[in-house]
Amino acid sequence: MATTADTFDGALEKWRDWQRSPWGRLRYTLAAHNLARHLPVPGGQPLRILDLAGADGGDAVPLARAGHRVTIADYSPGMLAAARERAAEAGVAERVTTVETDVFDLPASLRDGGWDAVLCHNLLQYMTEAEPALRAATAPLRPGGLLSLMAINRHSVPLALAVRDLDPAAALEALDERRGRTVTFEAPVVLHTAEEVRAVLRTLGHHEPAHYGIRTVADHITDDDRKREPGFYAGLEALELALTDRDPYVHTARLFQLVSRSA
Repeated sequence: MATTADTFDGALEKWRDWQRSPWGRLRYTLAAHNLARHLPVPGGQPLRILDLAGADGGDAVPLARAGHRVTIADYSPGMLAAARERAAEAGVAERVTTVETDVFDLPASLRDGGWDAVLCHNLLQYMTEAEPALRAATAPLRPGGLLSLMAINRHSVPLALAVRDLDPAAALEALDERRGRTVTFEAPVVLHTAEEVRAVLRTLGHHEPAHYGIRTVADHITDDDRKREPGFYAGLEALELALTDRDPYVHTARLFQLVSRSA
């Protein structure tokens, strides 16, 4: 895919604005909620966590706040600088390490196979095929280590075009479309499905992944201003948390999250 470090560095402020938006906040709240179901109870032994393509630490810093040691591997120097700034502001700089690297060419220190958990939340959509990214994400895990993977859900696109954009013709064309484009980074992306990715994870020796949906209804509500109202947002968040692991809603959520353990 045609993305470079400059693609992400140049959109850092737009990315921060997105993170502060209701839909950005929901993405992080739901991902953390789903991952927490599989992590040890708070106060236990700190985990060693590798965040691949972890950008500015949106996932990593809350995990560091919980006591874990997190290393962010990313090829964007601007995003990594923002991650260090975020960690310092949160008082967890000593528990967050950043490494500027291509996630497909990790230094030996990150390939040791001893990580308790690996996050892969911002990578898959930039890969034409899922398997190389999944191999890169699973290789550093210790036996029994935890993988959390997130990507744009291809099933959500036709629904959004029909319901939100009121464009049934575009929705019909999108039924078999695997390509898309991000608004924030203005970059091309590839659309995957949880079913396809789960099948690859099984071939890589992972136990049956838990499947969660992120933003199952929020993206189909056209009144974005309403989502910024505290009372409405609170109700929306409660609904999203209730739907995140329920069929059939997980299959049409904007994002899918898979959490699995290595054999």
